[in-house]
Amino acid sequence: MVLLIRLIEVLLLLVPVGLAVFYAVRSLRLGGPRDEPELEPVAEPDAEPRSVGTRGDPALQWRAITRTVEEHARTDARWLEYELDAAKLLDFPLMTDVGDERVMRFHRAKLRADVLRPDRAEDLLDDRASADAYLSAVEDYVTSFNAAESEAIRLRRSDFSREAQQRLARAQSLIRVAQDESATAQERAQSLELADRELDGLLVLPTSTRSGLERGIAGEIGG
Repeated sequence: MVLLIRLIEVLLLLVPVGLAVFYAVRSLRLGGPRDEPELEPVAEPDAEPRSVGTRGDPALQWRAITRTVEEHARTDARWLEYELDAAKLLDFPLMTDVGDERVMRFHRAKLRADVLRPDRAEDLLDDRASADAYLSAVEDYVTSFNAAESEAIRLRRSDFSREAQQRLARAQSLIRVAQDESATAQERAQSLELADRELDGLLVLPTSTRSGLERGIAGEIGG
């Protein structure tokens, strides 16, 4: 009985304190300063939200997702121009230098963006965490590709010795012959072999670039 009385006394002491805390918090929420309300960020008309994991307009979220998917495709196409054109690649050899941190950063970012790319853009509408991760990955991919390409354009072949630049120029001319469908298969194959000798010790063509050249020549031979 004594224990029960003590328990009731404790509850009587705690209830007023709890009520006081409740009303204090409630008053801060309802009656606090109104001159600095907390506002949700508003995207400018042409701005793309960096994240779709907000309470923003679903139309803006969809716009951000579709623009990101399109930007991903555009950046892939820009890189593909180098992969498919070995002669162009030799104008900007830094793009083949996987030892350069900018180039490595671009390739890592591309891999991450490709892994996170959705099968359908609609799939990201109901998965904000995946959408945010994908938007961030593509932003990093585009930024790192721009950085690598800008440096490659700035340098061109200037960081090679005079002799190396001459070898690159000869290799470029030979590769153009290897890409020329009007040349015979034998001429194309021989030109690619000679180009390899010129590039030996200078740079290595990307696997996809090399494979494209070889497939072109093999198709000519097979035809």
